[in-house]
Amino acid sequence: MKLDARHASALGLLAAVSLGVSAARAQAPGQAAPSASSLANATAPAREVDRPLAPPAVTAPPIGPNAPAFTLGDGPPLPERPFSMTKYDPAFDELIAPDATLELINDDFGLTEGGVWVPEGNSGYVVVVDMLANCMYKVAPDNTVSLFLYKAGYSGKDVLHAGIQTRRGRTHALLIGPQAVTRDPQGRLVWTAANDGAIMRLEADGTTRTILANNYQGKRFNGPNDLVVRSDGAIFFTDVDTGLRDGKLSPLKELPHTGVYLVKDDRVTLLLDEKQLGGSPNGIAISADEKYLYLTSGQSRMMRYEVKPDGTLGAGGLFSEGPGIGDGIKVDTKGNIWSTGGAGPGEIRVLAPDGKLLGMIHIPLWFREPKREINALNVTFGDPDGKTLYISAGEAMFKLRLKTAGIQPGPAK
Repeated sequence: MKLDARHASALGLLAAVSLGVSAARAQAPGQAAPSASSLANATAPAREVDRPLAPPAVTAPPIGPNAPAFTLGDGPPLPERPFSMTKYDPAFDELIAPDATLELINDDFGLTEGGVWVPEGNSGYVVVVDMLANCMYKVAPDNTVSLFLYKAGYSGKDVLHAGIQTRRGRTHALLIGPQAVTRDPQGRLVWTAANDGAIMRLEADGTTRTILANNYQGKRFNGPNDLVVRSDGAIFFTDVDTGLRDGKLSPLKELPHTGVYLVKDDRVTLLLDEKQLGGSPNGIAISADEKYLYLTSGQSRMMRYEVKPDGTLGAGGLFSEGPGIGDGIKVDTKGNIWSTGGAGPGEIRVLAPDGKLLGMIHIPLWFREPKREINALNVTFGDPDGKTLYISAGEAMFKLRLKTAGIQPGPAK
């Protein structure tokens, strides 16, 4: 397109006017607008070479898609593996058939933990806690799952300050629900309501909830975790920091330690604190003859203590160490100890009453995204004959038929 002299002159005039208007709008208050000649001869200011430059907005190194694991849930999924068992002693074959198969009940849970078998007629069902869903579920023998008890871990309304943060695969989540459940000698459910800081009991009417203990010397429990009830009704339980939103850093923390407690005759007694135990407690179980108390001490260590008739503890020490220890513990009728490794790859350790390692059960893993949270957090013995091992495996639940029966809490048979 060509412009004649008239058009060029007009455009030049418009440009000059436009610059003058823009400059007038940008001028400082009280100053005259710059002249056309000054605008025509204006140049950019010289660069201030000595002027310090502002730091970049982000100074952290770039994060790749497969960053190294920093905490639980980071890193790639664990390598895929099928269900398997490892025999370390011939006696392991007396507990589980070598060709036993693992059955998946359901893998749509939040995070399952402790469970207990409840007889009903000629059969029964398992009640299992879900730490994310704040409830207990009923699992029937045909694997049907239904809601059993809601708001079982936290009954309040201030959800902004309840539930410690955890991971479910890569997902950030809050542990707001109960963490273990058992039965007392009268057949009533007793459980740990971690975020209520209480040991609770469901009465025979199926609706009334009774607080059995919620403090030690007037100070709130940090977060009751696991428990076992002796045949005389005495309750042994572990208390950790998972009942507080910020864990041990929580301003709501009243007890300076985690510990192992006894509830007997409406009195709470501290049996061991974390320093005496040698690590933070978690799983707890009593021997078949009720002479010993088994306790996890941190990760991979199991301790055993003598239990006196009044419920206090006598001499104790290291009982076993290695994978498959760190979370729940249960005992079968022959005195063998079945323990779980917690949030790791999913291992169940089986020990003889003298501490000899009999075998290991390895939970299957799936190498895929979204990353799964399949592990071994706790076990319970179910079915009318007590010969089915129900495995609380995070977002999944499995069952495995055994050749031996486990101890089922509740009224003596």
